[in-house]
Amino acid sequence: MNTTAFTLSQENKLTIIVFDMNKEGNLLRICKGENVGTVVNI
Repeated sequence: MNTTAFTLSQENKLTIIVFDMNKEGNLLRICKGENVGTVVNI
């Protein structure tokens, strides 16, 4: 994640989820609403 992405999420009050993309199934688990990784609310 770069500073531009961080700034855009901050300006638009978007939640960021930091997770391991290399672990199989993590993205699908996030889409299903499961708790994976760390949630950053700005």
